[in-house]
Amino acid sequence: MDSATEAFVAHRNLLFTVAYEMLGSATDAEDVLQETWLRWAAVDHETVREPRAYLVRITTRQALNRLRAMGRRKESYVGSWLPEPLLTSPDVAEDVELSDSVSMAMLLVLETLTPTERAVFVLRDVFDLEYAEIAEAVGKTQVAVRQIAHRARNHVAARRPRGAVSQAESRSAIEAFQRAIATGDLQDLVDILAPDVVLLGDGGGIKQAVPKPVLGADKVARLLTAGLGRVGHQISTEPVYVNGSPAMVLRLDGELDGVMALCIEDGLIAGLYYVRNPDKLSWMRTETIVSR
Repeated sequence: MDSATEAFVAHRNLLFTVAYEMLGSATDAEDVLQETWLRWAAVDHETVREPRAYLVRITTRQALNRLRAMGRRKESYVGSWLPEPLLTSPDVAEDVELSDSVSMAMLLVLETLTPTERAVFVLRDVFDLEYAEIAEAVGKTQVAVRQIAHRARNHVAARRPRGAVSQAESRSAIEAFQRAIATGDLQDLVDILAPDVVLLGDGGGIKQAVPKPVLGADKVARLLTAGLGRVGHQISTEPVYVNGSPAMVLRLDGELDGVMALCIEDGLIAGLYYVRNPDKLSWMRTETIVSR
């Protein structure tokens, strides 16, 4: 490989993760990487002192353009929009900061930021870039970037999931949830759900899903037992890691029906994110590498 290709390949996983955290869509993140490569290939590389920083800058600019365009698409999206789930290895969960930053719950929090706030937060708080590098990437002064970072940080802190959860605690919660789903026992299901649990469903207008958030342990438990009870023995569940966090793959008659990602707090399930839109399930076939 020539030096340009070598540099791109060396940082590809990082660039994908930057784009994915900014967009919440792996498909769009891949498109951004293609655009980044085309621009990188046209650069006079003898003038580039820090390939990593330069590539992150290109990726950020392309992701910002894509993020603004996606905002218009989301306005006409049918039902709740959830991030595109990624099948990840258990190793990702061991990096607490990385798994937190790519989790479904965090990506949904990032959706509440403006595009520029999201870019600044991701680059500074997740990837620890210097303010000067971020300023170049988003086209702002360093003073403005510091203000944006402070504002975004406070916004995220007020909405992000509470604290880290150990892998043992996560496994225990998902095993209890899986048992309750398998037996259809309503009380067992209520017992593993946080009182203020929220269930979101994304069918994209292609598959049936809850049209709006369902709040509260009793309502969520009754909805799940009723819905899964209708398909009975035809449904099977498999514990996996999605976006660095515990999740379940649900199969109907052996075919992939959807992915249910979980947010666990204090040993209870505080968030359930059920993606059924088949257009968003292509990244569940093989594990995706994410990195910082």
